[in-house]
This record gives sequence, structure tokens and C-alpha cells, in this order.
Amino acid sequence: MHAKVADLVVVRAKDETRATLAAWNERPWPVLRTWVFWSVVVALGLLGVTWIVATLTPPDPTPLAFPGLTRPPALADVGLILAGNSLVLALHAFACVAGFIAGSSLPLSAERYSGVWRWIHDAAGPIAIAWVTACTLFSLATQAYVLGAFASTLAAQGDISPGLLLLGFLPHALPELAALFLPLAAWVIASRRGEWNQLLAATIVTVTIAIPVLVASAFFEVYVSPDILRALAEHR
Repeated sequence: MHAKVADLVVVRAKDETRATLAAWNERPWPVLRTWVFWSVVVALGLLGVTWIVATLTPPDPTPLAFPGLTRPPALADVGLILAGNSLVLALHAFACVAGFIAGSSLPLSAERYSGVWRWIHDAAGPIAIAWVTACTLFSLATQAYVLGAFASTLAAQGDISPGLLLLGFLPHALPELAALFLPLAAWVIASRRGEWNQLLAATIVTVTIAIPVLVASAFFEVYVSPDILRALAEHR
């Protein structure tokens, strides 16, 4: 029986994902517009918190090495940025997949059980969603603190304000963060609408969109942003 239930869940997940992708392919813009809007909102919120942390955090006296500013840029710097962003994107994509499992697959499995096992399956969904929410909030708080401390030190090292530093980083930071938060935007929208069955398709689409944006942002950060920062520092 357990194998039959698992097979049914897998088949239904495939069918729902294909149907969702087909529907979005016919009218992609309404879906993408909503995702992009909320991911940009979250990105701007994180940048705002980062600025607050940067202004309140004493700079570290240890000099920072930043490609294009303190040393020549290299392709390896792009790789390091992409490696870090890949981990964050994977975490946010996992939140989408976990939301699909907790909100769609587990309730379907629960229908095939009774008694204690039914109760466990019914309780597992909300618990998993709460856990993913807590991990996501922790991730955002950690990113804000780390980015804020980094901005404080780099701003002091370059003798500019944290606000001016973040302004110089904005051309690459905003699309970069928005791309990273696309899966979270899809997660939030699906959770509010109860459309958990669409989250597997959302994971596929958001990650596919995010990857080229992150690659372009990494190259911009290494090879263009340092020149913007120097120009801002000279004309402040």
C-alpha cells in the first residue's frame, strides 16, 4: 500500500507540475510580474536593513580585499561570488520544494491513512511549513547582518558613507538579490493563495530565470561596480 501511495503522489506531482507549466507558458507575464514585484520588494527591504546595520556597526580595522578596488579583478572572483549565491539560491529553492511537499504531497498521502499515521501526516505539513519559514527568516537576518558588517568596513576603508557605498552597489545588488528571492516570492504567493501544488513548477521556473541574472550580476560586481564606486567617491 505504501508503494502505491508513493506512486500516486509522484504521478500527481508530475501531472500538476506539467499542467501548471503549460498554463504559465500561455500567459507568463501575470505570474512573472507578481514574482518579480515581490522579490524586488524583499530585496529593497534587505538593502534597507543592510544600510541600518552598516550605520550602526563599527567597522572592522582589518583591511578588506575587494576585486577592482584593492587589487585587480579576476575571473576567480566571479566564481567565488557565484558559489556563495548558488548556496543561497539552493536554500530558497529548497523552501519552494518543501512547501510543495508539505502543502500538496503530504495531504494527499494523509488521505490514505487513518488513526495515528493520519494524524502524523496531517501535522507534518504545518510543522514543515513553519520550519521552512523560520529557516528563511533566519537566512534573511543573517544576510542582513553579514552584508551590513561588510558594508560598514568597506565604506570606512574607502572613506565614504555606507549609504553611498550601497548606492554604488545598487546596479548589481538589486537584480542579484531579486533573482535570489524569486523562489521565496513564489513561495509566499502560493502560501497565501493555497496553491501549494504549483510550487514544484515555480521552483523550476524561478531557478531557471535566476541563474543567468546571477551570472551577469557577478560579472558586473567584479568588473564594473568598482569603477562606479570610485566615481561616486570622487564626486561626493
